[in-house]
Amino acid sequence: MKVDYHLHLEEGPYSVSFLNNTYRAIQYFYPVDTAHQGTKEGMNENIALLSERFKHTEFSEWWLELYLEEALRKGLKEVGIVDHLYRFRDTRDYFLKYIDVDSKEIGEQQLDWLNKVMVRDLHEFVDMIQSQKNRWRKKGIELRLGMEADYFEGGEEELQKLLEGYPFDYVIGSVHFLKGWGFDNPQLQHRFKNYNLVEIYEKHFNTIIKAAKSKLFDFLAHLDNLKVFNYRPDESQLAGIYEKVAKTLAEHDVATEVNPGLYYRYPVKEMCPSPRFMEILVKHGVKFTTSSDSHFPDQIGIYNEEIQELLRSNGINNLVTFENRKRIMKPFL
Repeated sequence: MKVDYHLHLEEGPYSVSFLNNTYRAIQYFYPVDTAHQGTKEGMNENIALLSERFKHTEFSEWWLELYLEEALRKGLKEVGIVDHLYRFRDTRDYFLKYIDVDSKEIGEQQLDWLNKVMVRDLHEFVDMIQSQKNRWRKKGIELRLGMEADYFEGGEEELQKLLEGYPFDYVIGSVHFLKGWGFDNPQLQHRFKNYNLVEIYEKHFNTIIKAAKSKLFDFLAHLDNLKVFNYRPDESQLAGIYEKVAKTLAEHDVATEVNPGLYYRYPVKEMCPSPRFMEILVKHGVKFTTSSDSHFPDQIGIYNEEIQELLRSNGINNLVTFENRKRIMKPFL
């Protein structure tokens, strides 16, 4: 059974790179006629399609239809669409409290980033996904509503209140910040050189452990995403903390995912978790789901077959799925 439980509809900042990726995705579904490629007519067709995308916005049936089309093409049976919590204005106070927006070194850059990506209200996303569930079901795919929520130590009660009252099928916990620093921001990656790598990896994984114990999340995303820009110690130095993470996830019955996002979008070119980390997680009985971490419709379900084979090779024969915050184990077919 093919599932993708971690994909997004959009994410800023709204740069030339974002425009190029949007254009690539649209071209995948609506390729310009061969006779018009490289011509003024072809350029006008491209501009018209991009205009259509931004007119309808990411929270539209027009855009979501492309995800459905690709999900059907790839044989997915369950699809969970999430968004980053930091995209919603409702959550502004939470992020302003826990990320660095004040320091001279990175505060101004991170506040600028937050202002550029925090462009929606939470109900818009929830209402859109809920409204499309029946349509997807009629096509043979179960559509699930999820949320990817950043965990900050000490912010558990605030996060719980932000998530209350919404009909999420599942909530993903993620860690993108270390001491208030967004470590996966390409413009801030130089800060890795300021730290002892073993120490910051232990700090990161201890935050993961606290997230697992918080009882806020149905599964934790990309556990070792701190490796994003390939700043990493020898893994032999991380074996002990890998064991602690695995034991905590197993003891608190929190699942994780195989996430290929770093593999196809970032310099490290490795999925999360690393092969060595996966062996330890499997040894302790941690449960897995499969994801793409895609942000565009052409990438939904990417590397799904390779991920399934990887799980099977590690003795995993069942996937974690969710509905109404209840976990359901389903076998590979």
